[in-house]
Amino acid sequence: MGLLILAAILLVPGIGFFLSPQNSLELSDAIIIISGGETTQRVSEGVRLYKERWAPLLIMSGAARDEGTSNALAMKKMAISAGVPEKNVVVEEEATNTFENALKVKNIIQAQKITKMILVTSPYHQRRASLVFHLALRGLPIQIINHSAKDSQWRKNGWWENSWARRITFSELQKILYTTVVWYR
Repeated sequence: MGLLILAAILLVPGIGFFLSPQNSLELSDAIIIISGGETTQRVSEGVRLYKERWAPLLIMSGAARDEGTSNALAMKKMAISAGVPEKNVVVEEEATNTFENALKVKNIIQAQKITKMILVTSPYHQRRASLVFHLALRGLPIQIINHSAKDSQWRKNGWWENSWARRITFSELQKILYTTVVWYR
């Protein structure tokens, strides 16, 4: 029983680090920002990277949650109001989930001849988004650099401290398992 408790104590913090892989930034062709939880923070981080000249192009992906403006278009407007020239922002407005983000952005990646991209999402979503993009872009000569935006409630070291963070963490683990089983069959 003591070994089981020790294993749990050691593994629990590791889950957050597993979900939130971070790569060293490298100059890239594009910064891909997918909509979802705390989209404003995702856009802010993508714009910050753009302004620091990590990549000359922002690609925003996400459909409307209702009948209004798409998430991607709203994200583009945020980027433009933050000083990014309109010509340096491309939108993909149809994706309603992470799988569709990756599949629909693939067309833009191919058209723009992108070979290195920075993927920006929330930290708890980074592993799954990276996995899905790697699977969707199989066969293309592309490098994906993981870089999360900050999240107001989720921390990779401390995710277990509030109920929302615990729920989203376990949900992401389930979705990673599902993605792995379905896509690798």
